[in-house]
Amino acid sequence: MSYRNNSSPIQDVATSPAGLSFPNVQLPASTDPPSATNPTKQQTWLVFGASGHMGLSLVKSAMSHGDKVCAVGRQLEDTLSSMKSWYLDNPNYMGLVCDVRIQHSVQRVFEQALQYFLDVDIIAVCSGYGVIGSCEDQDEYEIRNQFETNFMGTLNIIQASLPYFREREAGRYLIFSSTSGALGVPGLGPYCATKYAVEGLVESMLYEVDSFNIKLTLVIAGHMRRDDRLSVTSPGWYSQNPMNGAHTASGKKFQHFRILKPSEHYASQDAPASHAQRMLQWIGDNQPTSAVKAAELVWQLGHCTFPPLRLLLGTFAVDSIRDRLKSIIEEIEDWKELHFPPVEGMEIEGAEDEFDQQREGADEEQTEELPGSVNEQATDDDVREVYTDRS
Repeated sequence: MSYRNNSSPIQDVATSPAGLSFPNVQLPASTDPPSATNPTKQQTWLVFGASGHMGLSLVKSAMSHGDKVCAVGRQLEDTLSSMKSWYLDNPNYMGLVCDVRIQHSVQRVFEQALQYFLDVDIIAVCSGYGVIGSCEDQDEYEIRNQFETNFMGTLNIIQASLPYFREREAGRYLIFSSTSGALGVPGLGPYCATKYAVEGLVESMLYEVDSFNIKLTLVIAGHMRRDDRLSVTSPGWYSQNPMNGAHTASGKKFQHFRILKPSEHYASQDAPASHAQRMLQWIGDNQPTSAVKAAELVWQLGHCTFPPLRLLLGTFAVDSIRDRLKSIIEEIEDWKELHFPPVEGMEIEGAEDEFDQQREGADEEQTEELPGSVNEQATDDDVREVYTDRS
C-alpha cells in the first residue's frame, strides 16, 4: 500500500484563519520553531485521549492554527456522536473513539483517519489512567489496567502507525509522559512504573527509527491548570465531563485518576501513601501551569524542525526532575568508591606496578619456551615446505 503526503501553506502562526490570537509562548530557538522565517505547513494530527483537558486544549490549538485533526475519545467514557459534534461541518476535523488497550481498536481508528485525511503527520498520545493508593492496596486488576492503558496503549499506537511512517520516511510522535516517569511518588507506585516503562520505550525507539526520519518526543507536564474549560461547541463541557470530580461505584475520580479508599494501615492523616491525594486536594484548580499555553507549545513541537527528546512543561516539572537528577548524582558520588573495590592483594601502594612486572616476566618466559613462536620470522623455504607436506 502506498501513501501520499499532502501539505499546503497556512497563515502566519500569530493568527488563525478566524483571526484568533494565541498565547505568547514559544519553544527555544534551538528547535527552529514556527516563525516568520520558518513558516508552517498544514499538518494532520491524530490525538488519542482527546477528551482529557490536555488533549482537548491540544485539539483546539491545532484546529485554530488551521491544521487537520482526528480527535480520538475514550470508548468507555465518550460517544462517537459527542466526539463528532465538536466541529460540525468542518472538513478539517474528524471525531472517533477507541480503547487504546485493544490493538485492533487502535488499528481501526488509524485506518479510518488515514482513509479520511489521506495522510497522518503527527500522533499525540494524551491518553492515560492512574490509581491513587498505596501499592499494597491496589489489586492486580487495577495495576494491570494502568499498564494496559499507559504502556501497552502507547505501544499499540506506535505499532499500528510505525509501518506507515517508515514507508513515507516521515512522522512524529508526541507522547505525554509525566514527572512520575522520572521520580517515584508515594501513592502512585504502579502509575509511576507505567510511566518509567514509557520513558524507556521511547528513549530506546529513538535510535531505532531515526534513520527513517521519524521523531519522538516525551512531553513531561507538571501540574496543569485546567483553564480551557469551555467546549469547542458549547459552554459547560467541563462540568458535563464525567472525568472531572465524578463519583463512580468504586471511588472518586480526579481527572484520569481514581482515588482508592485506603486500608487501615495507610489511613492516617499523615501517611506517606496519601501524599498524592493530599497534593491534589491542596492544589485543587490552582495548578501553576496553563493547559492552554502548554497546548500551544505542543503544537509548535509538532511543527518545529528539531524536536527534543523531552519537553518539560511547567516549573514543577523542571524543578522536581532537576532535584531528582541532582540527588542521583550526589548518591553516585557518595558511594562510587564501593562500586570499584581494589583487587585482593593490591591494596598496598605500588603493588599494582609489581603485579604488572611479574606478569610481563611470565609472558616472556612462556614465549621463550614455545618453539616457532611469533617472534621468529618464517622464511619462504619454510612456507614452501609446509605447503609441500600438506599436498
